[in-house]
Amino acid sequence: DYNIGLKHNLEVIDTLNEDGTISAAAEVFVGLDRFEARKQSVEQLRNDGLLVKEEDYTTRLGFSQRSGSVVEPRISTQWFVKMKELAGPALAEVVEGRINIHPGDKFLATYKYWLENVKDWCISRQLWWGQQIPAWYDENGTCYVAETLEQLLAENPKLAGTTLTQDLDVMDTWFSSWLWPMEVFRGITNPGNDDINYYYPGAVLVTGQDIIFFWVARMIMAGMEYKQERPFADVYFTGMVRDKQGRKMSKSLGNSPDLLDLIDRFGADAVRFGIMISSPAGNDLLFDDSSCEQGRNFNNKIWNALKLVKNWEARIGTEEPVMEHFAVDWFRSRLDQVKADLEGMYKEFRLSEALKTIYSLIWDDFCSWYLEWVKPGFEQPVNPGIYNKTVEFFTELMQILHPFMPFITEEIYHLLDLIDRFGADAVRFGIMISSPAGNDLLFDDSSCEQGR
Repeated sequence: DYNIGLKHNLEVIDTLNEDGTISAAAEVFVGLDRFEARKQSVEQLRNDGLLVKEEDYTTRLGFSQRSGSVVEPRISTQWFVKMKELAGPALAEVVEGRINIHPGDKFLATYKYWLENVKDWCISRQLWWGQQIPAWYDENGTCYVAETLEQLLAENPKLAGTTLTQDLDVMDTWFSSWLWPMEVFRGITNPGNDDINYYYPGAVLVTGQDIIFFWVARMIMAGMEYKQERPFADVYFTGMVRDKQGRKMSKSLGNSPDLLDLIDRFGADAVRFGIMISSPAGNDLLFDDSSCEQGRNFNNKIWNALKLVKNWEARIGTEEPVMEHFAVDWFRSRLDQVKADLEGMYKEFRLSEALKTIYSLIWDDFCSWYLEWVKPGFEQPVNPGIYNKTVEFFTELMQILHPFMPFITEEIYHLLDLIDRFGADAVRFGIMISSPAGNDLLFDDSSCEQGR
């Protein structure tokens, strides 16, 4: 209705007072509560013979989160930020590839649509708590804007002794949030300090898809406006966490599980596994604790593999069968191929796919195939070379799994490090390791083909 009125240059008439009663501008039912006025307006139409019909219908009403009152649209004076000039540089940073959105096929179009059709931003809110609008009014209603009252008086000596009242409105919370990449390092209040020079711009922002415009786009705008530089190089949008019925998890619905309870039941690593394996890039996560159970089973599989290897007896002089030698070459090739694949997945933020790849490598290739190939017969020793290679593979597997399941991998790594390696050097544990590069890759397609 408001936009139609603007289109036809109609006079703006506010028929509601701040307390929800009818204002003098309405000329009828003045001073009545809005709900009572509606009832009386129907009676007036009926008495005048102008009421055509009455019928019930379903509509959507907004309610205040704090008071529970019905929210009424009302014309009022607000503060706005002119957005079109700010949106241009922020749009160019993404379209021209200086900021990458992941997954781009899902959210790039959304980002472009918002910025190409941007509207001026209402930044004032009628709340008690928040950052108050830095504007003051004299007794005549004249408005003055300054960073502080002291600055205002210094710049306008004629106001000395004048009664000034600060605007009661506060800033929209996103108006402070869009400064976050800079102001956490005092980049605006203390520009050029060592922290902002070192940490800005950041590398990756991980956030929810529902605030792509409210926060992400505005942070880019603020970065380009204040620093003339992007605030981050990559943005990774996660999906929404939903229950098995597809409903968004929320406190009001009471459908959000207690993470501490899940950790007690399945373990921290298993919960991490369950969440990550169920959330392909950008897609909503339909959470089911059976995924956490799958993670717990994976933990058990790894522990059982460790017990198997620790119980082997390596004896110098034990023959190295051809099949076991082939198994080592085959798994070395598979491991290097997976490492190379993971590099690409991480660069493209395909984290769920990366975890699924590691899961298959450990469960299927390592446990179900490799260990079955090389394990010695009952009460038989194993060749030391095969043993060392097996411990080496196990260690590398714990390294690539570590970002997803940090606790079990750290523990098993140190247990592997205690194993007598027959002179072989232990591999240093790290949070992340790089895959072999270039000529260091040990791919052997023939070994993989024979393995199949």
